[in-house]
Amino acid sequence: MPDTAPVAFPGDPAYDAATSVFNLASPARPACALTATSIADVQSAIAYARAHGHGVRVHTTGHSAGAATPMTGALLIRPLLPGGVDIDPAGRLARIPAGTPWSAVVRAAAPHGLAAPHGTSGTVGAIGYLLRGGVSLYGRELGLAANHIRAVELITADGRQRRVTHTEDPELFWALRGGGGGFGVVTAVEIELFPVTSLVAGAAFWSWTHAEAVVAAWYDWTLRAPQDVSTSLRVMNLPDLPQIPPMLKSGPVVCVAGVALAAAHAQDLLGPLRKIGEPVFDTWQDGGAELVPEVHMDPDEPAAVIGDHLLLAEPGREGVAAFLRTTGEGSGSPLVAAELRQLGGRLAVADPTGGALNHLDAALAYMGAGVPELRGTPQQITEHCDKVRAALSPWDTGRTAPGFVEGPHPPHGHLSESDVRDVERIRARVDPDGLLRGDAMPQTTIGP
Repeated sequence: MPDTAPVAFPGDPAYDAATSVFNLASPARPACALTATSIADVQSAIAYARAHGHGVRVHTTGHSAGAATPMTGALLIRPLLPGGVDIDPAGRLARIPAGTPWSAVVRAAAPHGLAAPHGTSGTVGAIGYLLRGGVSLYGRELGLAANHIRAVELITADGRQRRVTHTEDPELFWALRGGGGGFGVVTAVEIELFPVTSLVAGAAFWSWTHAEAVVAAWYDWTLRAPQDVSTSLRVMNLPDLPQIPPMLKSGPVVCVAGVALAAAHAQDLLGPLRKIGEPVFDTWQDGGAELVPEVHMDPDEPAAVIGDHLLLAEPGREGVAAFLRTTGEGSGSPLVAAELRQLGGRLAVADPTGGALNHLDAALAYMGAGVPELRGTPQQITEHCDKVRAALSPWDTGRTAPGFVEGPHPPHGHLSESDVRDVERIRARVDPDGLLRGDAMPQTTIGP
């Protein structure tokens, strides 16, 4: 394949478009870049990189930019492939081209009474999320999103167009699902959908007066929660911006958000919480799968985000108190949001047909995020992230969920030492010259 790719360089608007990221705290600065709108573009870009001595890097929406290593000297490919989401209602399958955000998948599947195991934001690129494992708001019922991948289409370093499945190069199929990237440029993914006729979803916010009681009640409920409910608890210090409801920006608020596939189970959670105190804002409602991407009210516009992430063993009341003490009122926290995401259920169950990452051995996921242009300096946010990390360290499993990692330090810690060896061997098989090696996530191993 000749190197006829429409490569752009710094100063060119096409370069700016290809290198744009959602997390503005981690700009992408490769030597050159292109937006690939066809398979031929991807193949030509790989040939160009090989001919000119560039490594190859890949991103789509740039939500994971914070966890990427520097792209110095590389050619960045931003796949944005046409065709749209193709739904097979009878087979409950969706084929998703690279560059497609989750909102498009939700819209395509919902008219068929189907849903996908997507994340909390509709703007996130579906493929990057899936290949990193994917913890959805259906996760406790369905397990990791990567376990629902049925095929991956990619261009490997030799320029070959390939489709891998459980039966077509199963070894590479295993590594692609959670192995950390660097295997090729993924151009499409086929995933299994699941039926959704109705659900209850939303978010309820309480003033800090009720925070301790709400958090305690939520945590006690998580210890016996049915697996068809997935929730998160967030402490939010929201800025005074026009798009934020007034009652949510007068000081720290505590929020319980999530999805229940059974209305009775939603009431079991929300009834006792609402008796503690009237929420200042409450969006929980009956509806369909279209509600779910709006539950967390994640921002739609790019911003500079500095954050941290841990996977926690069961923290008990002591650990939850440490979380509140370091993120809530009186803590001096510059974090806009600090979250405990409920795990367990099928998220904790290893899938025998899954990939390199097929479950999460933890009770809760912690994520904290600050935005320097809204509150605090980068140094203050980083220092406070360290403070929260220290407070939660007794329950830190040493593991991470790749999609939640906001920076390269500390690196991802989701693969065992033996899995890392296998992944590296497979990566070397499909890319012996290491053309895409820089795209692989840095790893800290988590055991044998």
